Amino acid sequence: MSQLSMIIIAIIAILVIWIIALYNSLIKLNNRTKEGWSDIDVQLKRRHDLIPNLIASVKGYMKHEKTLLENVTKARSAAVSAQEQGNNPELSKAEGMLGGMLGKLQIAVEAYPDLKANTNVSTLMDELSDTENKIQSSRRFYNGMVRDFNTKIESFPNNMFAGIIGFKKYDFFEIEEPKQRETVAVNF
Repeated sequence: MSQLSMIIIAIIAILVIWIIALYNSLIKLNNRTKEGWSDIDVQLKRRHDLIPNLIASVKGYMKHEKTLLENVTKARSAAVSAQEQGNNPELSKAEGMLGGMLGKLQIAVEAYPDLKANTNVSTLMDELSDTENKIQSSRRFYNGMVRDFNTKIESFPNNMFAGIIGFKKYDFFEIEEPKQRETVAVNF
């Protein structure tokens, strides 16, 4: 075997090893990103399940807040529908709207001392607050994994092979409407 043949075989072997390592690292990042999305999905489902119980608990006290309760219910329905469809951009938008409505609901509950003192409502509000924190944590983890995965498949020379072997960018889970970033106004 000639020296040129050995060099060609060595180059091919290095290329094959590099492609295998790239593929395995992309699989690892892809699975961690899916895990991150699954964590978000679980927490969103938990939040969606808490909302009807909370609405039922506060409905009798908050007769003057009927529109707010209806808006929370509509926002929850839109979020559940988007979650079932698995549409990430639409889900981000719907969850942002739901989060805004829940913030307004929490502020409204503060205005009713009897309601604040109700242990059932208090427990549900605590669970909802805990769930909101878990959603934020899950979203940060997911977005970090999306960043790492997208960077890996967009970096040279990985970008030449990632598309060929079937890897595509993920979308971040983010607030799309600037209005949703604003602080909720408290009016007494």
